[in-house]
Amino acid sequence: MSNTFGKSFCITSFGESHGHMIGVVISGCPAGLEISPEEIQAELDRRKPGGPSSTTRREDDSLQIISGITGNRTTGAPITLAVTSHDIDSSAYAKISSIPRPGHADYCARIKYGGFSDQRGGGRFSGRITAGFVMAGAIAKKLLSKSGICIAAHTTELGRIQAPNATWEEIITTSRPNELSCANEAAASNMIEAINKARNKGDSLGGIIEVWATGIPVGLGEPVFDTLDGELAKAFFAVPGVKGVEFGAGFASSRLNGSQNNDAIIVRDGEISFSSNNAGGVLGGISNGMPLIARVAIKPTPSIGIPQDSVDLNTMQPVRLEIKGRHDVCILPRAVVVIESMTAVTLVDFAIRAQIIPGVIK
Repeated sequence: MSNTFGKSFCITSFGESHGHMIGVVISGCPAGLEISPEEIQAELDRRKPGGPSSTTRREDDSLQIISGITGNRTTGAPITLAVTSHDIDSSAYAKISSIPRPGHADYCARIKYGGFSDQRGGGRFSGRITAGFVMAGAIAKKLLSKSGICIAAHTTELGRIQAPNATWEEIITTSRPNELSCANEAAASNMIEAINKARNKGDSLGGIIEVWATGIPVGLGEPVFDTLDGELAKAFFAVPGVKGVEFGAGFASSRLNGSQNNDAIIVRDGEISFSSNNAGGVLGGISNGMPLIARVAIKPTPSIGIPQDSVDLNTMQPVRLEIKGRHDVCILPRAVVVIESMTAVTLVDFAIRAQIIPGVIK
């Protein structure tokens, strides 16, 4: 398995859904960064279940700082952060150990790892591993804030319900208090109604998360194979359930003329800027100084109560599978902080490589 991401700020993810512990090891974090356990815990709490669309599994996800932070300051050594799993019930998975669940990685993982991969709760392929991403993201966000870079994400579409376009100010002031992390209250209300309908049917929903990052200087990104947008896309696709990524106008740009899609170069307040942001803050794989804007498409949760067709791999006979257990109707509200975190991890890696962030924070 490939479990490490980044070059200068590296994160190594460990743990499985029904294992004892989920966590992350961070290498390359500068020494001297002041960060409290409460700051990291606050990010973890945003990922915890509890909203209208989430699983009934209740993990407190209490932060454990194992190494690399002393007296609320990073030491320069590898940082190890973890949460322990308590509310585990693997009984539903024991009954279907030979039956791959549609939409899950069960079959692919069984073949690739010779039947030894942990299937319980999705094992290494579960969204639960993203708790480690969020812990790393808390460190990365704090580092980026020292350079004036801020990140926020929000739910823009859920179950075919689209929220109106939101400004940066609306995203940071309206989406956070909202239980769906949607910047439009009317759309959020309709989304909750859609979630309830899907739950009553035993079904699930997907949607789209939009993430913004402001304050990024010109020049982050290393073409041609370590482009800013390419590495961000790689980071997003590490999040279970992500099936599509676009930047700026994205796929819509394919339906525009060049005269419509090009962002005119202008002078604003004595600085070079752009009249629009169809590029989403990235040109040629390099940040152009405009806000980074990306959208991430997340598929419906594949574990649903509606019977589905599969095959018993022991007998090679077709079966009608009805999945039991505790599952999110829609993972978007909990995934918002995960997308923010992977954005932060990617940006801080490039910022350290560009020497925008020093080796010691004072």
